[in-house]
Amino acid sequence: MKSKDGKKFLAALEELEKSKGLSQESLLETVEQALLAAYKKHFGEEENVKVEINRTTGEIKVYELKTVVDDVYDAALEISLEDAKEYKKRPKLGEEIKIEVNCEEFRRNAIQNGKQIVIQKVREAERTGIYDKFKVREKDIIIGIIRRIDDRKSIFIEFDGTEAVLPISEQSPSDIYRVGDRIKVYVAEVEKTSKFPKIVISRKNEGLLRKLFELEIPEISEGLIEIKSVAREAGSRAKIAVYSEDKNIDTIGACIGQKGLRIRNIVDELNGEKIDIVEWKESREEFVSAVLSPAKVNSVEILEDDTTARVIVDPSQLSLAIGKNGQNARLAAKLTGMRVDIKVEEASEENND
Repeated sequence: MKSKDGKKFLAALEELEKSKGLSQESLLETVEQALLAAYKKHFGEEENVKVEINRTTGEIKVYELKTVVDDVYDAALEISLEDAKEYKKRPKLGEEIKIEVNCEEFRRNAIQNGKQIVIQKVREAERTGIYDKFKVREKDIIIGIIRRIDDRKSIFIEFDGTEAVLPISEQSPSDIYRVGDRIKVYVAEVEKTSKFPKIVISRKNEGLLRKLFELEIPEISEGLIEIKSVAREAGSRAKIAVYSEDKNIDTIGACIGQKGLRIRNIVDELNGEKIDIVEWKESREEFVSAVLSPAKVNSVEILEDDTTARVIVDPSQLSLAIGKNGQNARLAAKLTGMRVDIKVEEASEENND
């Protein structure tokens, strides 16, 4: 490597250290190891060699490492005491000495190889940095700025210099997306892959509603009120079950807030999505009855399969219990984890006859 090329290479590494936070020494060691592997692949594995990059000039040199012995049995690894004097004035038995290898062609290609290795290392570090940055916020809300929207309606959002994509499959139908707007999203999943980290951000995930409640309602973040379950059809309606061991706490009232301020802030963030807050009950029958609000339920029976709740309502309450397009019943089933079978009172009496 020419002196000026070596110095340019070191200067580039120094700039990377400043801009990317990568250790220059670590990069140099990585390049040395990679060049050593390349040398052995080209010239053979039998020799004990070392590649060194001068930390001042950037010059690359290759050395054979040989142990000084009385009698040489393996010329690739050993050198006689007499021959060692050619490379060192006073060699000692058992000492390892370095013998520079003349390989101009290898050195000429080494700088280009070094650049490619560093580029790869930088990309790996960037990917690791992005993964680490999002992994610590997994299952949490982060705030970004919408930078662009492509033809497929994918939303590109910037988070402190890093961009992530909100695909149409994770968008809420009630949301309006405009370039330049600040937006809260839920980090649903962060995984390492062989290439770019897999980052799933969402405005549709139930976790977004759960975290909004934690942010808006201190009693939840403090552990005084527990969110037991969440069911959501994004952009339309959601149900959330809350519970407190402290009987003096009005769980629903705390979630609604004074003059409805707390729940209104959450509804505004979700662009008008309706939210039913239900008090969680240990009795499954009572819980199913409460979850079907605003409908009034006559009775609930847990059937023998232990996964189905038979609900009896008056005819006037049937449409309320089922909800528009079956939404209320679907959300109730999801929130309770049971199949909800809704029947009217007359149908129940006929079945008993």
